[in-house]
Amino acid sequence: MTAMTPAATTPVSTRTTEVLRQAEFNPDVRKYWLLGGTFSLLVTIIGIPLLPFWWLLGLWVTGRYLDRMECTLTRRNLIVRKGLLVRVEKTIPLDKITDLGMIQGPLMRAFDVHALSIETAGSTSQGALVKLHGIKDVETFRDTVLEQRDRMLEHASDGSSTSTPTQPATDQSSSEVVTLLREIRDELRNRPA
Repeated sequence: MTAMTPAATTPVSTRTTEVLRQAEFNPDVRKYWLLGGTFSLLVTIIGIPLLPFWWLLGLWVTGRYLDRMECTLTRRNLIVRKGLLVRVEKTIPLDKITDLGMIQGPLMRAFDVHALSIETAGSTSQGALVKLHGIKDVETFRDTVLEQRDRMLEHASDGSSTSTPTQPATDQSSSEVVTLLREIRDELRNRPA
């Protein structure tokens, strides 16, 4: 099974953005989620009578949730869509990604499921910005994303970026700033306490 669908043969567009890779998800992640919910119900003891309902409802819920999970790599972004009742779409610029971590606990190993955590520069919360469970061939997908990020950063550092770089301050404007800072310093020193 292939882990991702290359867009090399016929470029697909997502809102006028070329798709480089589309992640595929392992259907065994549903079993992992079902067992995780079962374990939680068993631990609470009160949840034991709810187990049959969980298995019936959980099969449907996990299937629908998995059907709605998407992870798309474009030239500049990683687009993640997921959610059942509340749909979440995050567009993560590749140049902001600081780490793509892989997590696999004992239960995940039993189902050959990994979690991919996406961490970015400047994120306001602790931990991953996005965590995706069950991407097929997650190592290759992670490496593809990191390679594209590195290509994009190299392209930007070569000066061939589409954005205009900030111009360095001229000698005249630098001297004006220094003069202004000295005046402010002198004013602060001369102020009565």
